[in-house]
Amino acid sequence: MKEKIVQQHLLLLQDKEDVFRDMILGLTIDAQNDAKGSAGDKHETALSMMHLEQEKLTKKLQEIIAQKSILQHIDRTKKHNKIALGSLVKANTIWLFVSAALPKIEIDTHVIISLSPNSPLGLELMGKTTGDEFKINNTPYKIVSVE
Repeated sequence: MKEKIVQQHLLLLQDKEDVFRDMILGLTIDAQNDAKGSAGDKHETALSMMHLEQEKLTKKLQEIIAQKSILQHIDRTKKHNKIALGSLVKANTIWLFVSAALPKIEIDTHVIISLSPNSPLGLELMGKTTGDEFKINNTPYKIVSVE
């Protein structure tokens, strides 16, 4: 199941990466075209706004690339005894994938929550094993399996 989880997340991230790259390219082209035909304060303000937007998009693009890198470096065949990066954890009835903070996905009718090992929940889980217990929002959970 780890392979399916990673592949689905990589596809979603690639789609996002493509969208951000297209948006950045569009802003670059708009800035070049605007530079050819405008002058004055309004022109400078427009260029500044485009530049700021480009910086925001570039930052988001870098985050996506970092998330993809984390996923690509996970050994999907490794079976974990203790929860670590790349672990697939079943706690009560929920599935958690320790990788990067990514949107919920559904694989084979199971909802998978992907979380960073540095998130509060990730830090709580790290090093735990089957049978250990923890709480989320005062709800007790027991680790059923670690893969």
